[in-house]
This record gives sequence, C-alpha cells and structure tokens, in this order.
Amino acid sequence: MRLDELITIISQKTGNYINQSMLAESLGITRQTVSNRIKNESQVTVSELKKIESYYGISLFTDLSSADENVIHMDYYTDIFASCGAGSILFSEEKIKLPVSTLLIGGFSKQKTYSMINAAGDSMSPTIDNGDRLIVEHWNGAQIQDNKIYVFCFNNEFFVKRLSKNLDEIIIKSDNPEYKVKTINGTTVNELMLIGKIVGIIKSLA
Repeated sequence: MRLDELITIISQKTGNYINQSMLAESLGITRQTVSNRIKNESQVTVSELKKIESYYGISLFTDLSSADENVIHMDYYTDIFASCGAGSILFSEEKIKLPVSTLLIGGFSKQKTYSMINAAGDSMSPTIDNGDRLIVEHWNGAQIQDNKIYVFCFNNEFFVKRLSKNLDEIIIKSDNPEYKVKTINGTTVNELMLIGKIVGIIKSLA
C-alpha cells in the first residue's frame, strides 16, 4: 500500500480528512518526506501501519489467523533470495503459506496472483535492504512500467531492479548510486524472463 492510499483509508476510518502534514506527524517524519515518498510511490511498512493504529486508535491489521476478506494466504519462498546485487541462483523451491494483509499490497486485486520472496544484497538500498520480504505480483504479460521494481531472471540468475524499456533495449537501474546503470539490448532482450513486479516491501527488523 502506498502512502496516498493510506491517507484515504485513515480518513475513511476516522471520519476526518487527513492531510500529508497530519500523516507525517503520526509517523514521526517530515511533511517533505511524506511528499517525496508519495511522489516515488513508496510502500508503507508494517511498523508504520502499527504506528498509525496506535496514533489514531484505529484497526488496520486484522487477525491474520482468521478468514478475513482483508487477508490472503500467499506462497512464501523461504529459501529463494532474489538478488539485489550481483545475482543469486535459485537453490530451492520450498515454500510455506503465509497470511498477509492486503493493506501491504499496492494495487491489490483478487484477480492477481501474489507470492513472497526474500531480498539479498544492497544494490536497491535504501528502498530495499538485505533480508526484506518482497511481495511479488506475478507477471501476466503486461508491458514493463517504466521505473517500477521487478524481479526477473537473466542468465539463470535472479535480480530485483528497476526496469525501463526503450525501443529494443531494457534499462536496468539500482537505487544504490554505487551501482552502475546497465542495459540489455539486441537478441539478449529475449533472454530476460520477467517473474513479477514488486508491489509490497516488508522491512526486516534486523
């Protein structure tokens, strides 16, 4: 869920109009930070949702053990680390079912398929850090949305990067400025296999 979506939900649950300044105060951050994160379509974290619950006295999380309509049970691939650095090979397909609040999923739709993986590396920091859990909206053949974060496979390695498409090439970007922008072009474009788009980030507590 994005911050602008959170503002709407808080307003609905409290019956009062909530603006960016009020949201910033409840989260203990500046209004400019809220504005920047909305512009960048930053996702809300679990800890931030809990702060909102405490500050406004509202319920955003439901009992995840219940069959609530705001909870879905998705596959969590515990041993797959989709690389955020130099690449990471798929070692295992072991998975468990994990209950997740739909409030954590940007643009949630019952018609879409989701799963969760772990992130490894620092190339997408500060957006994604090592050990974060990433909610993936499975690719359904849609076009690449410029500057969105995707998980994909290339040369039998998994990556999590921002992608943009420019004619016959795909531009691969990291959020960490220490990593260079890369491109895939020509016939190698067809070797890139999109797995899905990152639509939620659950920050590691470590």
